[in-house]
Amino acid sequence: MPLTKIDVADSLHINMGIQKKESLDVVDCLLEIMKDELSSGSPVMISGFGKWTVKSKKQRRGRNPHTGEQITITARKVITFQPSLLLREVVNGEKQK
Repeated sequence: MPLTKIDVADSLHINMGIQKKESLDVVDCLLEIMKDELSSGSPVMISGFGKWTVKSKKQRRGRNPHTGEQITITARKVITFQPSLLLREVVNGEKQK
């Protein structure tokens, strides 16, 4: 089951003792800041968690897997995530939270 924005806000409400509306506003504000930075091309780094960056992909030739028809895939920007070493260790069970 995925972790949703509401789940994060509820966790803030429980762990920090702030009102639910306030915790949802904090989550929304944080996500908006991250979106603004990424849309301007700036990376977003959260220490101990990871780094999001925007990379440009060039136009290239591809193939429709259903029909086999050759198509042109347009140039676009993609967001990549590089987890921190600490996050990788926690996920792999090598280190305690």
